[in-house]
Parts: sequence; C-alpha cells; structure tokens
Amino acid sequence: MELSSAVSRFETLQFGLAYLSIIDGATSIPKADSEHSCSLRIPEIRAMPSLSWSSQNFLLNAMPQDVVERLCPYLERIQMPAGQILCEPGVPMRDVYFPATSVVSMDYVMESGSSAEIALIGREGMVGVPLLFGSASSTVQASVQSAGIGFKLPGRCLIREFEHGGKLMHVLLGYAGSLIEQIEQTAACNRHGSLEQRLCRWLLLTLDRLPGNELTMTHELIANTLGAKREGVTEAAGRLRDQGAIHYRRGHIEVLDRPVLERHASEFYRMDRFEPRPQLRRSV
Repeated sequence: MELSSAVSRFETLQFGLAYLSIIDGATSIPKADSEHSCSLRIPEIRAMPSLSWSSQNFLLNAMPQDVVERLCPYLERIQMPAGQILCEPGVPMRDVYFPATSVVSMDYVMESGSSAEIALIGREGMVGVPLLFGSASSTVQASVQSAGIGFKLPGRCLIREFEHGGKLMHVLLGYAGSLIEQIEQTAACNRHGSLEQRLCRWLLLTLDRLPGNELTMTHELIANTLGAKREGVTEAAGRLRDQGAIHYRRGHIEVLDRPVLERHASEFYRMDRFEPRPQLRRSV
C-alpha cells in the first residue's frame, strides 16, 4: 500500500514534467532567494580534480559547457562505499549525487523497518530529483549498493542553474521522466511478476549501471532488496545457473548469458531510454 502511494506521488510529478518540458529554453522560472544561491568564492585547489566528462556520469557529460564551468568549483569527486546513506525520508537534502562507477538503491522504508527497492540510480542519473520539483526532502532512502566513485554538488547550486531553464532544465527533466518510468515498471513487476522475473530484472538493471558483467552481492542482500525470502532467491538463482545464464559463488554473481535474463524478465524490463548526448568531450 505504501509503495502504491509512492508511485502515485511520482505520477503527479510526471504531470509537472509534461508541462515543464514544453517550456521554451528562453523562459525562466523565478530565481531562488539569495540566501539559497551559491556564493561566489575562489575554489580550493583540492576541491576539484581534472575530469574527462565523456567517461563519467551521463548527466554531467550532457550539461552545457557554460553550466559546467560555473558548477565545477563546487563539484566534488568522492568515494561512495557500499552501504553509505545519501538521503533519508523526511530529512532535508543539502547535496545531490552523480554516481560514476557506483550504483545507488532507492528504497521505500516502512514503519516496521522493512523496505522495498523502487529504483536504481547509476552513471545515467542523479540522486536528488525531488529538489527539481520543489521538495526539500525525499520520501525514500538512498543508499550505495555497489561501491565506486561519484560526484557531490550542493543542491542549491544545481537548482540555481535549473531555474534558468534552457538546455540543462530539459536534460534534467528528461532524466526525471526516465526515473519515473523505472518506478512504474518496478510497481508492475512487484505486483505481477514471479520471483524469477524480479531477480532477472534486478540483475539487468544493475548490469546496465556497471562496467562489467559481475556483481558483488549475496543472496541474502538480494532477498532483502526484492522483499523475498533468501531460500526463494537461492532457488531462482539455481535455475538460472542450470540454464547457463549466471555463475555464482558466495558474494559474487557473474552473468554469462544476458539474453536468457532478458527473456525471463520479459515485458518487466526495458533498457533505460535516457542517455543524453554529450555536450563536452574534454577535460576540465
């Protein structure tokens, strides 16, 4: 019931997305109060290493050059260890995160402490979409599922640029739309899909966000992610192994035959449609 409520809220946001996406690039949303805007300061040399945008997060790679130049002093490359909490329900979000080699899980947490994963975010996106729609906090918990690197940016800096409209607004709203689609697919799969289909879909979504074909994840953690019993996940994984789709040892799963997973996931899996065209292909 709680998951359906979360999806309903995202459908409301989708309405706003459809309206905002037709705004002409020259149109501006009222600017934020000065107290929330980025202060102009000379950046510390250690704050921003040299980046090759064509090999990092897709959203950062797609940003217009003038926006990149204004954000670079505030953008920080960080390590994102597995299990790190990036945001929690009801807690104000001060920063947004752009995973590069890491993967973040978005979980709806129940009052009992149990949770249900509603989306995955990797190099295609960002953590902090609610800020784009005027929300100060999120209704879900974001935690790092697969360790790697990413980039952290003060939320006020991104919103300041977003409120100017133009190319950046359309890029970010396009990603927000794809995230909503993923959540809708999750709701449908959780309601109508078998455990084996849910496992296949989860493996595919995770692979889409990793450079290789191996995942570091135990059956117990996968069971918690899918809201299933560990024994059921072990049985489903065993059937996929017998079909030659995967190979696993404790804590590691290697995908050997992706088409088999796609056939099992069926209509519940569609590869992310969002991969914006890069605007910058040089080091900054």
